[in-house]
Amino acid sequence: MSLPTFAPRALYQDVAELLRQRIFAHQLPPGSWIDELKIAEEIGISRTPLREALKVLATEGLVTMKLRRGAYVTEVSQKDLLQVYHLLALLESDASAELACCASAEQIAELQGLHDALEAAVDERDAFFIANERFHMRVLEMLDNKWLSQMVADLRKVMKLNRHNSLFKSGRIEESLQEHRALMRALAAQDSSAARACVMLHFKNGLAAASCS
Repeated sequence: MSLPTFAPRALYQDVAELLRQRIFAHQLPPGSWIDELKIAEEIGISRTPLREALKVLATEGLVTMKLRRGAYVTEVSQKDLLQVYHLLALLESDASAELACCASAEQIAELQGLHDALEAAVDERDAFFIANERFHMRVLEMLDNKWLSQMVADLRKVMKLNRHNSLFKSGRIEESLQEHRALMRALAAQDSSAARACVMLHFKNGLAAASCS
C-alpha cells in the first residue's frame, strides 16, 4: 500500500504571510482598503489565492471584510485594546506563575539568553520588538500547552496592529526592560506570586502606553 503524497504549503498561506508582514510593518496601515487587483498583479497570482489569504487574516482579526466594499486592514479601537491587553495579562501572568514553579535551570538560562538579546536590541526598534515577542512566546512554549500558545499568538497578532503606538512610545522600551528584569528575577527565584505580578504590571503599563499614544 503506497503512502499518500501531500501537497506543499498552499499558495494562499504564503500570500497570507506576505500580507501579514505588510500589515505589521504598516505598509498596509490600519483602516486602509486592500486593493485585491493591484496586489494580485504585483505578486503575479490570481485573485482566488489572494481571497483565501484574506479569509485567513480575517479569522486572525487583522482584516475586516465589508459587504460589497471588500477587505480593510482592521483598525484597533480603545475597546479592542482593553480587551486584548486584559486577556494577554491574564493568560501570560498565569503562564509565568506556573513556569516559576517548574522551570529547570536550563530553561531559566535559555530565558536569560533571550532577555540578554532583548537588552542588546534596545537601540534597534524592530529587533527589539522581535526579541520581546520571542521571549514572551518561549515562556508559553516551555509549558507545552498548545492551546494557550495558540490563543496568545492570535491575540498578539491583533496587538501588533498597534505596536508602533505602544512599545515604541518615548521611554516605554526602558520601562519594558525593567519589567523583564524583574520577571527574570522572579522566575530564577521560583517566586510564582512575584512572576504573576510582574507580568500583570507589564501589560498594565503597556496598555497605558498604547492608550495615550
